[in-house]
Amino acid sequence: MGAPDEIWDEGLQSERTRLAWVRTAVALATGGLGAAGLATRAGLPLPAVAAFAVAALCGGILLIRTGTRFRRVQEALHGGRPLGHQADAVFAWLGTLAVVAGALVFVLTVR
Repeated sequence: MGAPDEIWDEGLQSERTRLAWVRTAVALATGGLGAAGLATRAGLPLPAVAAFAVAALCGGILLIRTGTRFRRVQEALHGGRPLGHQADAVFAWLGTLAVVAGALVFVLTVR
């Protein structure tokens, strides 16, 4: 561990952030797949199934990118460069919005 006056310790913030991205990715992927399967079995319209499938796809992409992103963050922190994570944030938001869209279609069609 570093001195108490250091701004960051070597690796722990990056590791916690990576674990948070993994949790987000796994939740989107498994939740999207599960919801798509339930929507298919319940006979929901195709837009609901597609929205949940998009959420699962976004979660899968985020999960694949996690290792690469962690290495880039570590290199940026040690090199004093800014962190770039816009693409990951876009996938996370797209997946979340897809879940909301699928849930909205579900609520509007099931009575």
